[in-house]
Amino acid sequence: MLALVNTSSAAAPVELREVAEPTPARDEAVIAVHDFSLNRGELTLMRIRPEGWRPGQDVSGIVVTAAADGSGPKAGTRVVAIVDGAGWSERVAAPVHRIAPLPDAVGFAHAAALPVAGITALRTLRYGDPLVGRRVLVTGAAGGVGNLAVQIAARAGARVTAVVGGPGRGRNLAALGAAEIVTGIEKAEGRYALVLESVGGASLAEALKRVEPKGAVVIFGNSSGEPTSLSFRDFMTANNARIQSFHSYTSGPEESFAPDLALLAGLVADGSLKPQVTPERNWRELPAVAADLRDRKVDGKAIFRVAV
Repeated sequence: MLALVNTSSAAAPVELREVAEPTPARDEAVIAVHDFSLNRGELTLMRIRPEGWRPGQDVSGIVVTAAADGSGPKAGTRVVAIVDGAGWSERVAAPVHRIAPLPDAVGFAHAAALPVAGITALRTLRYGDPLVGRRVLVTGAAGGVGNLAVQIAARAGARVTAVVGGPGRGRNLAALGAAEIVTGIEKAEGRYALVLESVGGASLAEALKRVEPKGAVVIFGNSSGEPTSLSFRDFMTANNARIQSFHSYTSGPEESFAPDLALLAGLVADGSLKPQVTPERNWRELPAVAADLRDRKVDGKAIFRVAV
């Protein structure tokens, strides 16, 4: 079968190659991949992982071989899944506890936007529960995680301030539930019960100035690549606030992934959640789209269709 495989070329970081078919464990199903998405973190992985490594975490498609132990979805089921890697391929094996069936109303493209970004948005917001009536600040709000976090937080009753990197970014965030949209975190006024921070550097320093007492700053990225100086004095006006790191794959027990994916897919099905996705691109176009994502020319999620 064909799969996108890491190369040593900066100009073309991945290329299609013939690889072996997946060999599933007894609790894994084999999925014929229809769509997958590109996460910003995968840009870094493509740069630092060796030749021959196979990327891919977010997939949607159809189960072609059910798990040998009888668990999970049956063959023919439309599904969304999160895998450790090797998802950018015609077929991939996925543990059944990381697979959720798709409602008929959810297309493969929107489903592929959900795994890493959706789980990150959903679970980081849970650090602020209950959200009703509370102020939430989301940095990188035009991105894949950010736009989902804005929507989920607003649906939960929070007043959301969305931070974007420029005036052309996130034009639809107000329609998705953002009460305020600011260009740069330094323009966000007041205090927030919960701050979702993915930029790092100066942005994180500004976030610490804006968290309220007993509030939380949840860090799930460092897209700027910059360090942040931190002092106890930063919390003098935010007594007992906390900084919480977040890593999606270890953010909950393994058996919790399928229910959370099912929850997200259900929100898409009933219209409560609208993943912002690019038009489907052929997976052969991934290197060019990856460059646009790196340069912040892509709002929401970049989606690719596996088409041979």
